[in-house]
This record gives sequence, C-alpha cells and structure tokens, in this order.
Amino acid sequence: MTTSSIARPIGPRADFGAIAALFCSLLSISVGASFAKWLFPAIGPEGATAMRLIVSAGVLTVVFRPWRVLSVSDWRSLIPYGVALGVMNLVFYKAITFIPLGIGIAIEFTGPLAVALLTSRRKTDFLWIALAVAGLALLLPIWGGAAHLDWRGVALAGAAGVCWAVYLVKGKKAGEDHGIAAVAGGMVIAALVTAPVGILHAGTAMLQPEVLALGLVVGIVSSALPYTLEMIALPRLPTNTFSTLLSAEPAVGALVGLVVLGETLAISQWLAIGLIVCSSIGAATTAKK
Repeated sequence: MTTSSIARPIGPRADFGAIAALFCSLLSISVGASFAKWLFPAIGPEGATAMRLIVSAGVLTVVFRPWRVLSVSDWRSLIPYGVALGVMNLVFYKAITFIPLGIGIAIEFTGPLAVALLTSRRKTDFLWIALAVAGLALLLPIWGGAAHLDWRGVALAGAAGVCWAVYLVKGKKAGEDHGIAAVAGGMVIAALVTAPVGILHAGTAMLQPEVLALGLVVGIVSSALPYTLEMIALPRLPTNTFSTLLSAEPAVGALVGLVVLGETLAISQWLAIGLIVCSSIGAATTAKK
C-alpha cells in the first residue's frame, strides 16, 4: 500500500487541520509580538528580544534535544542561520517601538517576498513587484499629512526584512542538512547573539517576577508554539498553499495590533497592507515549484 493511498481517505480532514494549525501559528506570532510590547517599558525591546529567544531556545532544546544529532561542525554551519534569526528579532522589536505592529510586519515581509521573486524570471512577477512597491509607497512616510511614520521604525523593519530573507535562505540549507534539529540549534545561537545586548540594556530588571512571567509567555507564544504548529502544517500542505496562507501575516498583525494594543491605522495604510498581501499571494501561487 502506497503513502498516497493511505493518505487519500483522510485528505480533506488532514488539510483542514493543517490549515488551522498554520493560521493559529500566524495568530500566535502576532499576539506574542503584541505581548512583547508590554515588556518594553520595563526592559526595552532589547531585553524583550533576549528574553523571548532565551525562553524559546530553552523550550525547543528540551523538545528536540539538538545535541544528540548535531556535531561540532554542524553547529558551526548553523551560525549564519542563527545570527540572522537573532538580529531579525532584535531589529524588528526595536522597529515596533516607532511604528504600529501591522505596518512593521508588512515592511518586514518584503524580505521573503524578495526571495520568492528573485527565484523566478517570468513576466507575471513584475506585477507582484509593482503591487509590493505600491503598498510600500503608501506605507513609507514620504507623503504629507498626519499619518507620517517614523523613519527609524521603517528602516529597522526593512533591516528585519533583509535578515528574514537571509534567514530563509540559510534556514532552508540548515533544514536540508540537519533536519528538525536545525530549528532548536538556530534558536540557541540566536539567543546567544541577543542575550548580551538584552542583559547590557535591561540588567537586573529582567529578573523581576512579573517580567519573568510575561517573558515566559512571550517566548512560548512568539516562537515555541508557532514553530511547533508550522512543523505540523508544513508536511501536510502544498508549498503554494503554505506560502499563500503565510502571506496573511501582515493583515493578522494589523488586526492583532488593533485589538490588543489599540493601534489604529489609516485607510491608506490598510490598503497598503492589502496590496502587499496580494503581492505575496500572487508571488506564492505563480512561483515555480
């Protein structure tokens, strides 16, 4: 009996479960980021980033035990992946101190969008580039009026997008070489990169009971839980379906920012996020396998 014949009778149910898992992952990431903003007054974005990644690394290390399968040379090869992950989180958390969560995610998402577009050379790709550029033009603070965005937040979110692109390229290679243990290994390296920055900035404030409690929640909700849910969804969904659903993250982030943090957006900013999401959907559904 083949694998396909086994999977066929339960396909629709399995697909629904995988889609639900991925959607919960997107929601969890955005909710975790909004919770992290509550840590900013006490320990700043640097401390919040370090605490999130330390907790996530601890949880994923206990679950996946990477030391059992990774050699010394394997750990060295994970360094670019882990460094990109750490810097990405650090600059993104700093970005959302200046700009709303949904806008930060939308700008950051141009990193993986660029990776998707650069892997294809077809004419239809220029349409998705045009949509993304139009969305960014609406988001960037180059127009008059009261809806200006802080350039520091825009620049930091853009830097996070570059790190996300590197993370995707290096993470794909790490996953192919080391399997699921690469996730835990990369998270450990990311924690080591950000921990000194967070400790230097926040100091003993990170040890306050209320900060530790919220930091534990942020670490689990922002990283440990979403990674687990994505690992459930990824093997059970076609690549295009997975990428298309993933492109909803900017819109999910904007909604979570509105509900949890009270961050309201102008109509033009919602339109910009919509254009970027459409660009991502188009790039995902028309990209080559």
